[in-house]
Amino acid sequence: MATEYRFCPNCATPLQSVLRYDRVRPVCPACGFVHFADPKVAVIALVIANGSVLLVRRAVDPGKGLWSLPGGYMDAGEMPGEALQREVAEEVGLAVNVGEMLAIFPMENGEGKRTGIVLAYRAVAVGTNLQVHPQDDVSEAGWFGPAQLPGNLAFDSTKTLIIEWIATNNNSRKNVEKN
Repeated sequence: MATEYRFCPNCATPLQSVLRYDRVRPVCPACGFVHFADPKVAVIALVIANGSVLLVRRAVDPGKGLWSLPGGYMDAGEMPGEALQREVAEEVGLAVNVGEMLAIFPMENGEGKRTGIVLAYRAVAVGTNLQVHPQDDVSEAGWFGPAQLPGNLAFDSTKTLIIEWIATNNNSRKNVEKN
């Protein structure tokens, strides 16, 4: 959630809503400070192994109790791949190599207001040990085949990527069966 400044962080003068740079923004009439509401950036991983996708049950809001792809917020100074490796390791103890970017999704609050973006990547587990252990802000984690997916998925980004994964998986099987 973006910080809503009421007072100037530089001189403590009450801020005024003023049209600046094509938008109404909080502006300090004393020192000229302009608050720019910067977006949050999150990363998520579509990790596939042995025909299954890695999902985590969220232990925190947003989406507490629902299943999603592993991921989280980027920290300042991090690149997306680094942030995704850190998040997957923090959430389930799994080391991954980050592959291609799959999509960019809007991050929205409960009222449908855009607050940032979600960068989705394909990722591959490092090594052959695929055991996952829920940690950090995750209550459960597991590998799910297309027929075993939980019905309570948390985010549109997770739902979209799962649907695309299943469609690609089905098309690959059909192509193999034809040949």
